Amino acid sequence: MQAPLKHPVLLLHGALASEKQLRPLARELAAHYTVRTFSFDGHGGQPLETNVFSMRHFAGQVTQFLDAQDWESAHVFGYSMGGYAALAAAVAAPHRFRSITTLGTKLDWSPATAALETRFLDVEKMREKIPQFAAQLEQQHAPTPLPALLAATAGLMRGLGDVPLLTPQNLSGLEVPVQVLVGELDKTAGVDASRHFADFMPRATFEIIFNTPHPLDKVNPDLLTSRIARFVEQTEDQRR
Repeated sequence: MQAPLKHPVLLLHGALASEKQLRPLARELAAHYTVRTFSFDGHGGQPLETNVFSMRHFAGQVTQFLDAQDWESAHVFGYSMGGYAALAAAVAAPHRFRSITTLGTKLDWSPATAALETRFLDVEKMREKIPQFAAQLEQQHAPTPLPALLAATAGLMRGLGDVPLLTPQNLSGLEVPVQVLVGELDKTAGVDASRHFADFMPRATFEIIFNTPHPLDKVNPDLLTSRIARFVEQTEDQRR
């Protein structure tokens, strides 16, 4: 007898990271699902093309990756920026997404919030104050120069601040099941803002992960794995 097919799950990394960020999570989920990851353009050694480096482009990469896998639809987990890309892709093509789980995804973009986020993206300040982190980023994203990646990321954020891809209007029409997770101590995504945007989505659930800040490596890995798996199974039960 042929073994049942495993449900497809795509994992999406955050800004200034790469698919390597998700390898521990992928290993845990791979026991039960067909798991894939990829690095967005400009990240993890992928070519950086500043003329297309935008959230809209990243959202397009998500659906292009599904096409490359011959996946008609998939469950998606997106951390931080990856969650925004997944939701933006789902707004454009909801039939490609069985469910979406976001963690630490900043949804409340405006010129003011973009200005707050981009103030950290100065390469000289980074090298002066957190040199080990700067060196780690340079190694992770080589051969892309770190100043170019930081400048492109700042431009992406300012673009979202000026014209957010996710709005109350388009999220209110999104019929994809969405699980919004946010750490209690996450100052990037923010508990109140995350709850506010989750309320717009008709099939969204919302959960605070207590005593947890924004960085992915500070999140309890067993808890995160269980939340993703539980949501996948719940969604598949509803599809039957």
